[in-house]
Amino acid sequence: MFSSEKIRNIAIIAHIDHGKTTMLDALLRQSNVFRDNEKTEDRMMDSYDQEKERGITIFAKHTSVFFEDYKINIIDTPGHADFSAEVERVLGMVNSVLLLVDAQEGPMPQTRFVLSLALKMGLCPIVVLNKIDRPYADPDKALNLTFDLFVELGANDEQLDFSICYASGLSGFATKEIKDPRVDMRPLFEMIIDKVPAPPGRPDMPFLMQAATLSYDTYLGRQACGRILEGTITKGQLFTRIDKDGKQTQHKAVKIEGHLGLKKVEMESAACGDIVSISGAPDSMIGDTLCDPAHIVQLPPINMAEPTMSVEISVNNGPFVGKDGKHVTMNKIRERLEHERKANISLKIEEVASRDDAIRVCGRGELHLSVLIEAMRRENFEFVISRPKVILKTVNGVVQEPVERVHIEVPQEFSGGVIQELSLRKGEMQSLDTNEHGITTLIFHIPTRGLMGYRNEFLTLTRGLGILTSNFLEYAPLKGDIPSRPKGTLISNMAGKSTAYSCYGIQERGTLFVNPGDEVYEGMIVGEHNRENDLIVNVVKGKQLTNVRASGSDENIILTPPRTFTLEQAIDFVEDDELVEITPHFIRLRKRFLLEHERKKK
Repeated sequence: MFSSEKIRNIAIIAHIDHGKTTMLDALLRQSNVFRDNEKTEDRMMDSYDQEKERGITIFAKHTSVFFEDYKINIIDTPGHADFSAEVERVLGMVNSVLLLVDAQEGPMPQTRFVLSLALKMGLCPIVVLNKIDRPYADPDKALNLTFDLFVELGANDEQLDFSICYASGLSGFATKEIKDPRVDMRPLFEMIIDKVPAPPGRPDMPFLMQAATLSYDTYLGRQACGRILEGTITKGQLFTRIDKDGKQTQHKAVKIEGHLGLKKVEMESAACGDIVSISGAPDSMIGDTLCDPAHIVQLPPINMAEPTMSVEISVNNGPFVGKDGKHVTMNKIRERLEHERKANISLKIEEVASRDDAIRVCGRGELHLSVLIEAMRRENFEFVISRPKVILKTVNGVVQEPVERVHIEVPQEFSGGVIQELSLRKGEMQSLDTNEHGITTLIFHIPTRGLMGYRNEFLTLTRGLGILTSNFLEYAPLKGDIPSRPKGTLISNMAGKSTAYSCYGIQERGTLFVNPGDEVYEGMIVGEHNRENDLIVNVVKGKQLTNVRASGSDENIILTPPRTFTLEQAIDFVEDDELVEITPHFIRLRKRFLLEHERKKK
């Protein structure tokens, strides 16, 4: 057991793709937590399969490394705005943060968000200018912009006097001065030891801890994770859990776990300053106080950010139900979502009034929701989802909606079209700046509704050269009507296999979503129309054959490759009267009411 003077607790925070997880790789490799012949991968902390595939961190993760006779607890945090709730909670467990800033890009939107949280909590960050070995890196400019951001966010004098380190996580070196020899990560380790304060607290005081994050074990239930604020806890020891309403329950510490490298290690006891997971209170929630039964203390609650977007998940009632997925009933879907409710409290899961075949899931954005949907898809679930809707609030009789701060970088020739489109979507431009390379940077405040469905259009408009990132800003009064998707859809009028002959005749009318030979059904959306109205088409019609063939009478059929959707793109595309059908191997779009139902109504 380490004394608190020999413990350092830090979190790594940054904008998405600024190198947090790669930096942690270098720290882990150079801290001798692996055997010499042990095989390690890149982005080791991204253990979840979707994290590796998407190249982003989704869940905050803990690790511990040793440097000389010190124990350094490190928390890797997500960089995407949709997972910002993970960052908000873990900052309460640490005594400082490593703020990574890309030496080429400088501070970005999520840098602003995570830094503002750290400054409000009184933490003094260590600024790490990462990727300084890239060809176009400009660490001096990045540092000046970072300092300006500190000032803009109201940092105090102590926070403005931040320590600076120059590094490259990929190359595995850090230096205190830009011209120092580039050898290893030792300068960063030394800076952490010198500049990060030891955690407060005394081991001889009664036990006290607050649950900052939760993990889930199938056999033990929820595990409360946090930093021990006072005292010690031993396996088998009794403790009291106090929830947000002040209700007290008695529990026993069944299991205490810490971290070493990539592994969880079971501990017999832990003391103040340690970051541990405690099993034994399966109903634990974020913000609950765990304390000594003889010394009852309730800590202030941790305010969880409210979800801003919701989606309805319902049973697949289409013609292809059960052909691809294994779990298709509402009971199975509800059971899976109940499990998610226990393990992932940043999602809000609730019943839909007057409907027993649907359940509503609320989250912080489309990506946040799509991670759960993709996970269910991989577990052989089959279901349909509606178009996402923003969650409105009524404050003092005024209806309010979520507004996002959008940061855009585009080549100058595309900036006019972007500004025009975002203005139509009720966006308000805050700043415009064009650098010497012809790249225009735009800052907009825009309702979340205005961004829904825009990202696909943005990539098309900027020919894939634009960068768009956003994070939640505030709730503001409703901005009024926002234009919907400008084009209609092509809808199949019968079931069967699509043919090259019919696709060739239809592709002039719009952009197809299906290949020849794909199974389609009545009411399925098979393409996007060039005009604003929907068009009923027959994609399964074959060519009429005769026994008389004239030379040169056949046309040479050349088809344009169809547009394929990722899950996020499909969610972005659909309108209120459309659904996305999700199966383990297919993503299909369809009208909410299939054509045969419409005919019966008439």
